[in-house]
Amino acid sequence: MKYFKYLTFMILAVAAMTCVGCEDDDTDFSDIINKEVVGEDTAEDEDSSSDEKKNSENEQGSDDEQGSDDSESSTTVIDGTAEVKIVYNGSSADVSITEDVADYLTVSVSGADVSIIQSSSLADEVTYILRGSSTDGMFYMDGELKATVVLNGLTLTNSDGPAIAIDNGKRIAVVLADGTTNTLKDGSSGSQKACFMVNGHTEFEGSGTLNLTGNLKHAFWGDEYVQFKKSMGTINVQGAVKDGFNVNQYVEMNGGTVTIKNVGDDGIQITLEGDGSEEDTGAMSIHGGTLNMTITATAAKGIKAEGDVVIDEEKSIPQITITTSGGGEWDSDDSETKASSCIKADGNMTISAGTLTLTSTGAGGKGLSADGTIDIAGGDITVKTSGSQYVYGNNRNNSDYTSSPKGIKADGNITISGGSTSVTTTGTNGEGIESKGVMNITGGEITVNSYDDGLNSKGDMTISGGSVYAHASNNDGIDANGNCYIKGGLVFAVGASQPEVAIDANTEGGKKLYVTGGTLVAIGGLESGSSLTQTCYAASSWNKNTWYALTYGSTTFAFKTPSSGGNGLVVSASSTPTLKSGVTVSGGTSIFDGMGTTGATVSGGSSISLSQYSGGNMGGMGGGPGGRGW
Repeated sequence: MKYFKYLTFMILAVAAMTCVGCEDDDTDFSDIINKEVVGEDTAEDEDSSSDEKKNSENEQGSDDEQGSDDSESSTTVIDGTAEVKIVYNGSSADVSITEDVADYLTVSVSGADVSIIQSSSLADEVTYILRGSSTDGMFYMDGELKATVVLNGLTLTNSDGPAIAIDNGKRIAVVLADGTTNTLKDGSSGSQKACFMVNGHTEFEGSGTLNLTGNLKHAFWGDEYVQFKKSMGTINVQGAVKDGFNVNQYVEMNGGTVTIKNVGDDGIQITLEGDGSEEDTGAMSIHGGTLNMTITATAAKGIKAEGDVVIDEEKSIPQITITTSGGGEWDSDDSETKASSCIKADGNMTISAGTLTLTSTGAGGKGLSADGTIDIAGGDITVKTSGSQYVYGNNRNNSDYTSSPKGIKADGNITISGGSTSVTTTGTNGEGIESKGVMNITGGEITVNSYDDGLNSKGDMTISGGSVYAHASNNDGIDANGNCYIKGGLVFAVGASQPEVAIDANTEGGKKLYVTGGTLVAIGGLESGSSLTQTCYAASSWNKNTWYALTYGSTTFAFKTPSSGGNGLVVSASSTPTLKSGVTVSGGTSIFDGMGTTGATVSGGSSISLSQYSGGNMGGMGGGPGGRGW
């Protein structure tokens, strides 16, 4: 009898799949169905006669509209419009179909395994409502017309396959019913790619909660794009052997809360298929919602997009918190080292809004990383890395075998025009913000405290606006391997002791530092041979952990010196400045994580003698003991 039930289920499911002709992909859903229906067959079952099979098919054929029922499951026709209700109850499932679509659906029920195949003649979108509980069940659906699947208090575990597998290649709306909690788990064996699989494009909505666990591979897999709608509630990836979400084409987040933890690889991975379609972008777009991830795997990423990453406030202000702790590794296929990143784009990255809190503690870890360009026009970004440099083997002096931690890193250009960006790197060789192209800062507030260079560009660097604080404990505060142009804005740079400087350009390569405008405070001096069109001045001395006031015209910038820094203090402004030490500061706007204040009222202090400065490290004029503080 057990063989009879399973065989009937298999024949209907596989036969219907063959005639539907759904979109091609590299996942064989028939393998999943076959595994579900014949996985427990015995040798005795295999010896069953062809007559028994024929009888099985004949009995099924008399019940085409309602599918095959066993002694514990039932399928009935009810009044209503384009709706299927499935209630799981332990080892069984009851299916109810509205009369208007009953002729167009082939339903197979075996225990708590439910398969529904939509006819190609079906004209109306069907809504499937799933509820109840089973520790060994499944929902499978295929067809050529878009569909809606409502999870209305469903707890479904499949011991040897996916909990939900939708082979339909069209739009699948997944509704998390209001006030419900839904939990899906797959088995640790089978051929499934995920606990929840969708061959088409998936749109999540509804204010309920969905919990996912992928015990074989991913928690969710989509062959086409995934959209989290503004109305969506909460999705929790509670664990996965591989990725939390593994998606082709793109992912778009407009709202809701997605939390991902306990995964063996990336939190969200988006693959660029290369099929040339409009949807095939490999992009991650975040227009709103809340995203929380804790990623622990080696060299894993919170978000890994093979295309671009875009974060804006089109729907609401995104709230993104990602922590990675995995170390680096050697990738023998690509012959390079790889490390963890909170957000990684193989294309470009654009951020114009949102609150991003990114932490990476593993060796070589990074906050933001792009193979293309990074453009920051807004948002509140906080990046902290504490891991040291990753070295493969005994190759510390060969950059091909190392991966250094970076707060923000782009292989292309970096442009910052707005927002607030705070970067802290404490591990060995950790750089703050690095561009392998040119770096252009026109606005925003940037605060960097780094082990290695605070700001670094392989090409030219231009600062023409905004407020920049760059403090490197073991290298240059600002380091351009091309020309460095200070044209405007407020720049507070701190370099380490000799031979490092506050602001460096590649004079060895015939490049130069040009200061033509802006307000400048440089502890550690400027590169020798600098072109200082705007006059710079050197202080006779400076003290650590002390508040200073730089006044020019009617403007005063109050700043606190750090506990360490290079030799000499250089200042410059649009008009001849004065400098006081040991001042008391009140009011104003605090910037640079409390190391500076604009628009403040200052009082007291002692005047510091200033002399014209032409560039170069300043010998023994280092920071003395702390003076009067605030």
